[in-house]
Amino acid sequence: MARAFAKIAFTPNVVQAQNDWGAPDAYTRFLEGEVEAGADLGPDEAAFIAERDGFYQASVSESGWPYVQFRGGPTGFLKVLDARTLAYADFRGNRQYISTGNLAGNDRVSIILMDYPNQRRLKIWARAQIAEGDAAAGLIEQLHDPAYRARPERAVVLKLEAFDWNCPQHIPMRLTLEELEPHLQSLRAQIARLSDENERLKQASDAGKASGG
Repeated sequence: MARAFAKIAFTPNVVQAQNDWGAPDAYTRFLEGEVEAGADLGPDEAAFIAERDGFYQASVSESGWPYVQFRGGPTGFLKVLDARTLAYADFRGNRQYISTGNLAGNDRVSIILMDYPNQRRLKIWARAQIAEGDAAAGLIEQLHDPAYRARPERAVVLKLEAFDWNCPQHIPMRLTLEELEPHLQSLRAQIARLSDENERLKQASDAGKASGG
């Protein structure tokens, strides 16, 4: 756990809750000393992010209400530009523009990236910048996979403030159809072998009956 994460997440009320509910001083050491803003993403984080095809993003409205949205796209559409910068192409959706509007008033976002098969999750805190129009055309082209049939309207650039790997406890194991396919292929092959063996045994039995055996 990094100090940058603790400084953002462990507010006085959170620390009080930790003390009240049986975790006194468990995280105090992460708040000690000066904490520089941000934290560098390493190779493990970059590889994890590159393997995701979606994430949950939270923003905050002018009225103070949080809004959580699932952002999906082709695998790796959230890209690590450098150790403290991420970006993604923002595709046209239902055109409510709630997240986009929220970011105009408050640039803070929180992101959770899930790896259900391996029961892992990565939490990210960042400041978001909207890039659009002719000035962002090159960046949007860099972020957009032309093989993905969706129209990117803008780019969202995330300046990292902190990140943390969450514990795997209570994460259900789930597989997408793509992740399940190798297991299904093995089952199909096994079923085919058993069907062939069953047919051979049936033919042998029928031949035995025909010969009076």
